[in-house]
Amino acid sequence: MAKALLLSASLCLVLLFNGCLARSDRPQNQCQFDRLQAREPDNHVQSEGGIIESWNPQHKEFQCAGVALLRLTIQPNGLHLPSYTNAPQLIHIVRGQGVLSVMFPGCPETFEESQQGQGRQGQQGRQSRRDRHQKIRHIREGDIVAIPAGVAYWSYNNGNEPLVAINLLHVVNNENQLDQNPRRFYLAGNPQDEFDQQQQYRVLFKRGEGQQSEGNNVFSGFDDNFLQEAFQVNAETARKIQNRDDNRGAIIRVEGKLDFVGPPRSQQERQGEERREEEQQREREHSRRQGDNGIEETFCTMRLRENIGDPSRADIYSPQAGRLTTANRYNLPILSWLQLSAERGYLYNNGMYVPHYNINANSVIYVIRGRARVQVVDDNGNSVFDGEVRQGQVLTVPQNFAVVKRAESEEGFEWVAFKTNDVARVHPLAGRISYIWALPEDVIANAYQISNEQARNLKYNRQESSLFRTCSI
Repeated sequence: MAKALLLSASLCLVLLFNGCLARSDRPQNQCQFDRLQAREPDNHVQSEGGIIESWNPQHKEFQCAGVALLRLTIQPNGLHLPSYTNAPQLIHIVRGQGVLSVMFPGCPETFEESQQGQGRQGQQGRQSRRDRHQKIRHIREGDIVAIPAGVAYWSYNNGNEPLVAINLLHVVNNENQLDQNPRRFYLAGNPQDEFDQQQQYRVLFKRGEGQQSEGNNVFSGFDDNFLQEAFQVNAETARKIQNRDDNRGAIIRVEGKLDFVGPPRSQQERQGEERREEEQQREREHSRRQGDNGIEETFCTMRLRENIGDPSRADIYSPQAGRLTTANRYNLPILSWLQLSAERGYLYNNGMYVPHYNINANSVIYVIRGRARVQVVDDNGNSVFDGEVRQGQVLTVPQNFAVVKRAESEEGFEWVAFKTNDVARVHPLAGRISYIWALPEDVIANAYQISNEQARNLKYNRQESSLFRTCSI
């Protein structure tokens, strides 16, 4: 009897252990690297109004960091169709300007057409109703935009040059209850899979039939009659929203100009709006701490955008070397929900970012412009990357791996780093606020088998904190 109980208990432990392994977020050894690579996009999907490029999410570096990456180029007057994803996103505007709207479920439509606008639109058959919709947000170069998982949004290029954005999806985030494959659910159009992952397994079927649906948005898979009932529209409109014969792709070209409700903006008004948003966010944070946190205060009106490209907002600045600007949960509180943050850096030619490591986050670096020599070292002291990175490439630096960057082009080196923690912390290994300055001189002398004078020079010779200019080599 005792043996039977012992055997039963052992089997339970084995099953429990295997169950824990089965629920593990990541496969074993996926953060073990002999070499890292600076990668360029693997897949290109052309649309009528732009192009979407993606990096293969199965690359080991992205599997380690738990992310997927896209680059969108929206041509002037191009509209990226409404969609949502299974994972939270950080979007960085690399170039251009436009508008973006996020559709928070259950929130009011705060932008409403005026009576005058009603008359104007009435000429087109809409006299009885005024248009209303949720807030339109203006975006520009340098903006970080946070999009929660499952929340739909659309964007439009209302400028005169291409709008270029780099999107990071954090697929291992707790908000993603599906698998670790990045999934985008389009609400309009007939787009291709932007990651081109085993499309034969991503097939929608018509209800009650064994035929493949001709559309590729969420409505395409529903029965026409259900859509007629749900929206109270006729059969033609129900078929139209399924976009079964639409070949324009995920980014379409708008005929004329996109018409939506929004206040006119000058440069001065834009800057004033940004200041008001920041002040309102501080007031909301204060109210939340005091216990006044109604749903509209914490969800519907939350700030989604922070500009980290403006030099005047730099957190670290060296006139000789460059600057660093960070967006985290302190200046963009929604990031505490997404568990993500971002850093934008710019090094002048021959400028160096001291050897350092990320204490609590993986770092996914996208090169905005210029070139740099980058070295990355793992936990065994092995160099896993030593080479040049250039515009358009992505380099993933795993948590705790040490990294150093030096700009090596006349235009300098500019990058954005997405980090998998809402308060990513960096520990410099050299300079005034570094590991080496925190050590007693005698510890340095004994650890490295050098004299006390050498230890003193090693500790105090570099007076800059993070950025400095090197002699050209």
